[in-house]
Amino acid sequence: MREIDLSKFDLRTDLIIDSFISEENLGKIHYSKTEVTKDIILEEISLNEETAKLCNKLPGLYKSISFKDITDRTNFEEVEKVLTTTFANFLKELNIGDDCSCLLIGLGNYKSTPDALGPKTVENIIVTHHILAIGPLEEGYRDVSILIPGVTGTTGIETKDIILGVIEKVKPHFIITIDALKTSSTSRINQTIQITNTGISPGSGVGNSRVSLNEKTLNIPVISIGVPTIIDSSTIVIDTLNYLLKKISYDKDNVDNYKNKIAISNGYENYSKELTMEEKEKILGMIGTLDEENLKKLINEVLNPLDYNFMVTPKEIDFLIDKLSLLLSKCLNQALHKIKRQN
Repeated sequence: MREIDLSKFDLRTDLIIDSFISEENLGKIHYSKTEVTKDIILEEISLNEETAKLCNKLPGLYKSISFKDITDRTNFEEVEKVLTTTFANFLKELNIGDDCSCLLIGLGNYKSTPDALGPKTVENIIVTHHILAIGPLEEGYRDVSILIPGVTGTTGIETKDIILGVIEKVKPHFIITIDALKTSSTSRINQTIQITNTGISPGSGVGNSRVSLNEKTLNIPVISIGVPTIIDSSTIVIDTLNYLLKKISYDKDNVDNYKNKIAISNGYENYSKELTMEEKEKILGMIGTLDEENLKKLINEVLNPLDYNFMVTPKEIDFLIDKLSLLLSKCLNQALHKIKRQN
């Protein structure tokens, strides 16, 4: 029988909380999860050289903020408070003082809406570096400059080379990059913010990875902030199958409970009771017997050779990118400059 090498069909993600971590390995990793509010979850992970191999990520600090919605004012302000506090604490953990100068870099392609998060965010940052040529800054304000380097396909120049040229002239103490990411979980798209000191590879989310931007390549600390704005169509297929099984399990257990049975919107999505292996096989055949990892690899093996594994983004992405970029810029302005929250 022909054996298929499934290793090349791994479903890639930029989010550490998407990475598969067994219960056994989770106990070896410094991990904490805090339910800040009903709809906002903060997860913090610290990896060393050894534990980083367990989830196939770089060693360093990772903070992830997951939320349900920021499209209304109340939810927006709740996430804004949490993100501002989390990022300010992140700077303290890295021993970055209030007198350290910062270069913010908006990575991505302004002409592609799902990839425009970085450029749109830095457009609303309070820049102060040019004022130093006139005199000292007012109390509470930091030396901040911004850069939108574009993409290599447009400029013809490697992003790292552009940044190194600016670093040589501006000489910031640390860098913050903002970029759109890729996720392998439908529930996280446009609903998770990741902060890390491990850097980033521009273009990696769309399979066009460039030279990594991190402390090793740029010679100064790099903090990366990102939000997943795209997923593979294979992810939608996989999540649909999983939600199908969840719904069947939920309906089976609530067949005589009319109140729970009609509460579809908040009923089965997080239902934890699984069907038995026999029940799964009866519904989906052999596919129902596959574990999560092999199911992902199988779906990718089917779609990738046909070029049907499209990169997908929600239909309201224009509105969401505007909201997310405003959220990030307001939080960065408050954390970097120690200014009061603006209504």
